[in-house]
Parts: sequence; structure tokens; C-alpha cells
Amino acid sequence: MKILKLTLTTLLIFFFLESSYAQDWANLNRFQKENFELTIPKIGEYRIIFMGNSITESWLKIRPGFFTNKPYINRGISGQTTPQMLLRFRQDVIDLRPTAVVILAGINDIAENTGPSSIEMIVGNIISMIELARANNIKVILCSVLPAYDFPWKKGLEPAEKVVKLNILLKAYANQHNLVYVDYFTSMANESNGLKKELGSDGIHPNITGYLIMEPLIEDAIALIKK
Repeated sequence: MKILKLTLTTLLIFFFLESSYAQDWANLNRFQKENFELTIPKIGEYRIIFMGNSITESWLKIRPGFFTNKPYINRGISGQTTPQMLLRFRQDVIDLRPTAVVILAGINDIAENTGPSSIEMIVGNIISMIELARANNIKVILCSVLPAYDFPWKKGLEPAEKVVKLNILLKAYANQHNLVYVDYFTSMANESNGLKKELGSDGIHPNITGYLIMEPLIEDAIALIKK
């Protein structure tokens, strides 16, 4: 009987956790407190929101100095895909009244973190975020997806060429719609279109050296939108 009770309890806990996740699939609660406490931008502040996944989230953790004393707000959530970002885009970007948003997204869609997703679906979600931003007078800095040869948590999906295709489409859209486009890929890819070994230990996430390559590129892009 004790074993049965333990099993039922475990199942109930699992059900509760799964239900809680399903109810906040896009992690809308993650930044509610920080967003509420954020003041209205000052005149001339040029507030920049960094929207993304673990690559964006870890940027603040690994290189906090890059964000210190700057009007940069990090809204990266580890593991997120573009449909999740799209769902939280209003509260985590639009409602914060930034000058611009930096969008770095798509690699977790290729990894199928929230289910199978075509390149066209990923581009469509990113375009929807862009359209929402521009409809609210927010400038957009669109970033290439970083190179990835394989996913350590899901082997065999062969993401390298999918990333290349996605970046081609994103760059074409940026050119067509006069958006600032940041090409991280070219500086960070090896001969197999994976992340250079010295830039990250798991082939997906940048280390300090990787972020040091990314930072001047994004700073140049931010300077362009201020002109």
C-alpha cells in the first residue's frame, strides 16, 4: 500500500508540473516582476531589448559588463522557440517602449524543442515579431542564427545546412525591408558550418571569446539605428 501511495503521489506531482508548464508554455511569468518595475524610458535613452533564447540569456550571465550602465534589457529565455517568443513579444518588448529590439532566434526551432518546425515556419514567426515591432514604431535589428553542426541534447538532426538556409532567408528579408542585419555566422563558423571550437565548448552556446566577437558587431548595428 505504501508503494502504491508513493506511486500515485509521484504521478500527481508529475501531472501538476506538466499542467503548470502547459499553462505558461511561453514562460509569460518569467519577466513579469522586472517588466512591472521598469520605468518609462527617458528622453534620448535609446532603450534596446535583446529578445532571444539561451544564447541571449547567457550573454548577460557570461558577459554582464556588456550590459552594465547601458540601456540594454535582456529578455532571453533558455530553450525557447520562435512561437514562444512571439507569444510574449508584446509584454517583453512592445510594452517596454524600446527604441529598438534585437532579435536572435530560430536555433531551438531547428532543434525541434517544441516540435517539428520548417524553415518557412521559423521565418514566418520572426517576420510576425518584426511586423509587431514596426507597427509600434520600434526599430528592428535582425541577427543571423549562430552556426551549429549538431545538438548535444538531440543528436542527428543535421542543423548546419538548415541554419545556412534560414540565414539566407533572414538576410534577404532584412535587405528587402531595409532592416539592420547582423551577421554573426560568418565570423563564428568553421569549415563544416559548425561553431568554431574555440568559441564554445558544446558547439551551440558561445563562451566569452564568442561573445567578444558578437559584441562589436551588435554595437555597430545599434550605432546605425541611432543615425
